[in-house]
Amino acid sequence: MIKLRLKRFGKKKEASFRIVACNSTSRRDGRPLQELGFYNPRTKETRLDTEALRTRLTQGAQPTNVVRTLLEKGGLLEKTERPSIAIGKAKLEKEKLAKAKNKKEDDRSKAESESNEAES
Repeated sequence: MIKLRLKRFGKKKEASFRIVACNSTSRRDGRPLQELGFYNPRTKETRLDTEALRTRLTQGAQPTNVVRTLLEKGGLLEKTERPSIAIGKAKLEKEKLAKAKNKKEDDRSKAESESNEAES
């Protein structure tokens, strides 16, 4: 299977990446089948070879998560919400509702205790 992934190069602690097409079993910095772009995370600079990327994607190449986000920002892929993100958002909403419910219950119990103290 062909993967679109990042190949690290550059100095220590100042990494830059090339977007490459390679066999899924090859090493991270091994010899790629084709170089398709460049990404510098420090300056957020991205250069993409759109024609080559489109041909690789039509051939069935699978991008990694990071490369997928770069291609979505570049406009080559439609932005899709991944299941893990949807699950995370649902979990956050559930936690917010639980916190709001607990806060309401705490406010009620405080109000009841204050009214009981005022009566005595």
